[in-house]
Amino acid sequence: MADIDVEKVLSELTLEEKVSLTAGRDFWHTVPIPRLGVPAIRTSDGPNGVRGTRFFNGTPAGCLPCATALGATFDVDLLRSIGRFLGQEAKAKGAHVLLGPTVNIQRSPLGGRGYESFSEDPFLSGTLAGEYCKGVHEEEIITTPKHFVCNDQEHERLAVDSIVTDRALREIYLMPFMLAIKNARPKAVMTAYNKVNGTHAAENPKVLDILRKDWGWEGLLMSDW
Repeated sequence: MADIDVEKVLSELTLEEKVSLTAGRDFWHTVPIPRLGVPAIRTSDGPNGVRGTRFFNGTPAGCLPCATALGATFDVDLLRSIGRFLGQEAKAKGAHVLLGPTVNIQRSPLGGRGYESFSEDPFLSGTLAGEYCKGVHEEEIITTPKHFVCNDQEHERLAVDSIVTDRALREIYLMPFMLAIKNARPKAVMTAYNKVNGTHAAENPKVLDILRKDWGWEGLLMSDW
C-alpha cells in the first residue's frame, strides 16, 4: 500500500476529488486519485469469511463458524487465530479492508443477523472482537467493527429508531465497541443504518462524539452500504 502524506494530499485535492473520496467507485472500491498517488482501496464483506468482490458465483472462500458459535467458546486464543486466517483470506482476495467483525448485541433470537454477533454480553463481545481484530491486523489487513451503534434488529433496519437511555447506551451497546477499539485500535469503524434517539447513527453528533472525543479514536468512519 502506498505511503501517503495525508495532509499534503488534502491540500492538493480539488473539490471534485474530495467529494469523490466520500463514496465508492463501485460496491467494493474507493476512488483512486492517480495524480497524487492515492490508490483505490478494496473492501470485502466479513465477518465469518471473506466474500471477495462478487455476491454470486464468486471465488470460493473459507466459511468459519458464525460469531455466535465462536462467542460460546469464550476462547480468546481461538479468536486471535481466526483473525489471522481471515487476514490471509483477505490477502488472497486482494482486499485491504475486512468489513467486520459485527459487535452488535443479540437482543432477541429473532434477530435476522444475530448470528453475526458474538453474544448478548457486551464484555464478552468486545473482548472477543478485539482478539479477532488483532489477528486480522497481524496480517496487515484493516478491520471494521460494525454497526455503530444499536443496530440490533433487521426489521426496517434502514428506518428504525433505537430509543435508548444514556446508561444503557454506554453500558450495553457501546461497550463492545469501546473494548474492541481500546484493545485492538482498528483503523476503521462502520456506522449503522438505524437512528439512535431520533437521529441517524451516521450523522448523530452524540454517538459520534463519544467515539471521537471521549475515546480519542481517529480512524476512518464509514457509513454502511
